[in-house]
Amino acid sequence: MGRKIVLWLFCLGFNLSLAQQQVDVLIVGGGAGGTAAGIQAARMGARVQLIEKTQWLGGMLTSAGVSAIDGNHNLPSGIWGEFRQKLYDHYGGPKAVATGWVSHTLFEPSVGKDILTKMAHVDGLDIRYGAAFKDITQEAGKWTVKYVQNGKQKWTEATVLIDATETGELLPLVGVEFRLGMDSKADTGEKEAPEHANSIVQDLTYVAILEDVGPSKNRRGLVKKPKGYDPKAYACACKREDGEMFGAVSGCEQMLNYAKLPNGKYMINWPNCGNDFYLNWPELSPTEKEDKLKEAKLFTQGFVHYIQNELGFRNLRLANEFPTKDGYPMIPYHREGRRAKGKSFLVVDHLEHPYDYNLYRTGIAVGDYPIDHHHDKNPDAPEIDFINIKVPSYSVPMGSLIPGKVDNFLVADKNISVSNIVNGTTRLQPVVLGIGQAAGAIAAQAIKDNTTTSEVSIRRVQQQLLESNAYLMPFMDVPVSDVAFSSIQRMGVSGVLKGFGVPYKWANQTWFYQERLVPEYELKTGLLPFYPKLNTMPASGGPATPKFLLEILKLLNQEKSLQDVRSVWQRLGMPDELAIDQPLDRRTVSMLVDQIIRPFDIAVDFQGDLSN
Repeated sequence: MGRKIVLWLFCLGFNLSLAQQQVDVLIVGGGAGGTAAGIQAARMGARVQLIEKTQWLGGMLTSAGVSAIDGNHNLPSGIWGEFRQKLYDHYGGPKAVATGWVSHTLFEPSVGKDILTKMAHVDGLDIRYGAAFKDITQEAGKWTVKYVQNGKQKWTEATVLIDATETGELLPLVGVEFRLGMDSKADTGEKEAPEHANSIVQDLTYVAILEDVGPSKNRRGLVKKPKGYDPKAYACACKREDGEMFGAVSGCEQMLNYAKLPNGKYMINWPNCGNDFYLNWPELSPTEKEDKLKEAKLFTQGFVHYIQNELGFRNLRLANEFPTKDGYPMIPYHREGRRAKGKSFLVVDHLEHPYDYNLYRTGIAVGDYPIDHHHDKNPDAPEIDFINIKVPSYSVPMGSLIPGKVDNFLVADKNISVSNIVNGTTRLQPVVLGIGQAAGAIAAQAIKDNTTTSEVSIRRVQQQLLESNAYLMPFMDVPVSDVAFSSIQRMGVSGVLKGFGVPYKWANQTWFYQERLVPEYELKTGLLPFYPKLNTMPASGGPATPKFLLEILKLLNQEKSLQDVRSVWQRLGMPDELAIDQPLDRRTVSMLVDQIIRPFDIAVDFQGDLSN
């Protein structure tokens, strides 16, 4: 009997060891942000586990079916740029994915899933599919997450925990303060915000992917009229009036071509009398929420039925795109969730006037899409003229990923510390991929440095992202392939040379203008916050030269000769010889100042203020 008990205890211990793991970084949610976080952290050498409740990676990009990329076409940053290039390789180049008029990059969700799955084959990244978390605790500086996979209960212990869920599910469970719904004007200081806060979130959407099966009299595959079907709900789908958002929609064919995908497929995610659906999920019980999500799916089924039967597109049938019984996506497209209160808080004013503040110095991801909100299905939502909030392209500050009061916990999706209005642009796919990549870099750097996520060096994280071809500043005219890319990015987040932002249609811009000459006064002014000694130095409005640069170095007690400057220039691979009085453009100044004076090495805090 005693031997049986010993054997039973031994087997129990063996099974527990299989069920429980220890990692450096644990990510809950394998959406766009979570996948990018996992890839980046593992590439930096961290031991990472990612638990995802579905069988797919990608979240809104794939599992929710939103496979038309919004924004960042001219900013192929980091993992987003890698993902897009693999789409080009799969389909045959940029033109092959520019199939719909809403986006430059459209793809089949299943193809996107396959690409992300291959990208996630990284040493040190363990992915658990079909895994639903059940409990989270923190003790002695370690997080323990209990989850269920294949009916079995398992545990993972981690140093850093990342919430990459679609709606910020972990925030209330771990004690992170958060915002939800529309903020008040008093809370954000945004003149566009409503007077009073509310809990109203954006409409969500159950997407449908249709495919053209050609002329057919076969009724198989036509969607039956769902319960509660009302054709009036979709009556204006093809009748959009002229306006800035899309311009006039000339007819139903154009409406469908909005998100036409490769291989004769169509993504149905149409906001105008289409399949957007208001669901007040924050105030519902889990059962009530599931019931309302079923209604949302039925509403999309009604729109597909309307397209096939009322509009006459009987050649369009549900594509076999998702591993679901009904052919619809595994999850809905949530445009909004809980938003953590972080070390920094990004509001509209920061986007409109980035250089009036210092948050840009802490940039870790970029976006260029306008502020776009969906509130058409909720008549109680206060009117906000989102279309006329004009912002240039922007950087996301690192502190918006780091909650203020809970350490070694990060957010990596639509749950970052931004205002409700700003969420209308940071929620988009390439931005979330960038946010996730940055979260992975923060976590891995904290592990490397044996420090916490609140104390990790902003500059060290930014440098890791640069080495991963990620943009810190949205300079659209300086591609990653440019040898000066990293130097210009470091100069940009230092603020020594600033960009020129332009709100422009549906792809906002920031230009660096590499070829412009740099006046002495501009260079001195840019360096002055880092080196107060320069205050007494005379500087003209004429172009800076190597001679002026040497004068700066002398004042900073860094005696160098022209030959020293030339040596740096040659080491950077530049073929031309620098003359002592040669006027210097922004590109040359960036490379020389970055390598010789090195203002980027001076630390900044989460508000972008100099630490020393």
